[in-house]
Amino acid sequence: MTQIASAPSTPPVELHRRGGRGGTYVYDPAAMAWQGAGKDGVVQKVVRRDAERGWFLGLIGMEPMVRSGLHQHQGVATSYFVDGGLTDYQGAIRTGEVGINLKGATHDAITYARTLFVARLQGPVTYPPQDGPLHSLHAGARHAALTNPAPEVPPDINVAVDALVAAPTGLDGVERRMVFDYAGTGDPHRMVQLSIRPQARIARLRASDHVELWVRGGLLEIDGRVAHAGCFVVIEPGAEFSLASPFGALLLGWAEGPLQWVEPPSGPAELFGF
Repeated sequence: MTQIASAPSTPPVELHRRGGRGGTYVYDPAAMAWQGAGKDGVVQKVVRRDAERGWFLGLIGMEPMVRSGLHQHQGVATSYFVDGGLTDYQGAIRTGEVGINLKGATHDAITYARTLFVARLQGPVTYPPQDGPLHSLHAGARHAALTNPAPEVPPDINVAVDALVAAPTGLDGVERRMVFDYAGTGDPHRMVQLSIRPQARIARLRASDHVELWVRGGLLEIDGRVAHAGCFVVIEPGAEFSLASPFGALLLGWAEGPLQWVEPPSGPAELFGF
């Protein structure tokens, strides 16, 4: 990641809009330009963005000594730190960890090193009016007076993903690490890490709701299309698809509902742990 601070401040392009049904899409951030976020030292590669709802999926890059500014999350946010980290009053989140911000989380975070993370927001973020003009570090940013609704609750749940215990999925060559089961949020969602052994194949599935994947390492095939390391995969409700990895893959995945088997495996199996 180079020349983050010099990226032009242009409105992010929304590559994928929610609301469609039955499609599967692969996005390669290496082919996408960095776009400014309206804040010095912050750039983005946007897979999808909905400013009205505060939804976002993509990459965010930040230069050292950049502050987010005091803000409050109005929906769940999850971030996987590819490099660098952020520090708030709770402490630091570092490379290889997922940070989870629940609704009501209120904090101000700063980078002390060049930082890159995969971000997924499920609600808008509010900033105090006195903080000045809004920027698009968080999709759906808006001004509002802030009061921390639960000061005794830490603003971040930080998870060292690779330290989690792997669990069987019921599928040969596929293991799951449960990163976040969304308990207590009111949303029946899951965030997991999937490890797929070389030459493993996952029989045909149907998505009951939105599914999104980020290929952390290796190579994934979805219906024969290649998603290599760094790529995002967006799967719409109703889409049927199959997965394979000829040489192994490591995925972070979000599912907003259980997957349904079109070609049932020989025994009980579940990718996302519903």
